[in-house]
Amino acid sequence: MARGAWRNWSGTVAATPARVHLPRSVDDVVAAVHAARGSHLRPRGSGHSFTPLAATEGHAIDLRYWTGIESLDTTTGRVRVRAGTTLRALNAALDAHGLALENLGDIDAQTVAGAVATGTHGTGARLGGLATQVVALDLVLADGTRVHCAAGEDLFEAARVGLGALGVVTHLTLRCVPAFTLRASERPEPLDDVLAGLDTLFDEADHVEFYWFPYGAQALVKRNRRVDEPPAPLHPVRRFLEYDVVENAAFGTLCRVGRAFPRAAVPLGRLASGVLSARQYGDRSHRVFATTRRVRFVESEWAVPRAALPGVLDELRALVPRLEHPVLFPVEVRVAAADDVWLSTAHGRDTAYVAIHQYVGAPRAEYFAAFGEIAAAAGGRPHWGKEHHLDADALARRYPRFEDVRRVRRDVDPGGLFADAYLDRILGPVA
Repeated sequence: MARGAWRNWSGTVAATPARVHLPRSVDDVVAAVHAARGSHLRPRGSGHSFTPLAATEGHAIDLRYWTGIESLDTTTGRVRVRAGTTLRALNAALDAHGLALENLGDIDAQTVAGAVATGTHGTGARLGGLATQVVALDLVLADGTRVHCAAGEDLFEAARVGLGALGVVTHLTLRCVPAFTLRASERPEPLDDVLAGLDTLFDEADHVEFYWFPYGAQALVKRNRRVDEPPAPLHPVRRFLEYDVVENAAFGTLCRVGRAFPRAAVPLGRLASGVLSARQYGDRSHRVFATTRRVRFVESEWAVPRAALPGVLDELRALVPRLEHPVLFPVEVRVAAADDVWLSTAHGRDTAYVAIHQYVGAPRAEYFAAFGEIAAAAGGRPHWGKEHHLDADALARRYPRFEDVRRVRRDVDPGGLFADAYLDRILGPVA
């Protein structure tokens, strides 16, 4: 056990748990569950959620020492991995065996359990998020019972995106694919042209996304295509200059200046948009999907019906110039195919994701609230790991299987061991 204050990656959420459990076996997880009786127990991963999901004054369970692949079958592509394994470590291990996850987000620092539990996704009009690649889960329930569940079982359907509300996930079994190369094409394009072509843009490649720097006229469009050819990565010097120097060091400087001198934010945003450069390269999929993020930010992301995306972006463009405090970070737009995961933001509908960001420490309340109203009015569902204003009543109207999740939660945790004030807000109380 350990003690001490905890903060999330962005530094916006902090907590001092009464106890922190650091299990090295499933028996240790069971012991932690028993030790937390009479209090509450919250699992935590790498701290990349912008919400208080992992914050607790009761017991915390940190799976940083419960890592690695337990079994792997290259014939079926089924891989059983311990919950505390980071995506970065998992990707490297899979690649060594000629396997890969078929789709990923753009950050790989999260634990696989935390990323799945909060609905982490990448982009791809025909592909789903991480949870759609999960075929089985192992959990320790509130009474200390160890369970294995798979497709067709209510516990599995509720726990795939389970927010740590149903038990402590100890293992995930993933459906992997043969390792593949992505040919990446990244280039600035006029924002007006990008928005005019939204109907077809996301179908032009396997994975498409774009970034818009508010106050600028350009968007950075990224198209990644799966190819049957060897990797051809950027030269190390160019990669260092473009990613480490420009996208992290220089961009971080612009953000700090904009935060200190808000009047400079608009011209700085135009400058950032104007210096975007084109590049093409090919590499193993996980090295293309993931990017290094050293500039800290806070994020709110909403999943809207794909057909609603043009109207939502029009309203967002109209909103930004009216804000009292300027925006220092780009907007990110991605898509995903409809899925059947009960609490997936893409449940039952082809989905577009609009993520807004603000540099850490810069005012964000007005921006996040105003865009939240725009997205909510379009039927939006907020990302479970990012800031939003909705409560359980509002969320229940947006998820057809919401009441099923609450029923399963009552069945497996009737005493609310895994509950806390934040879960009560977004899922409602257990009782």
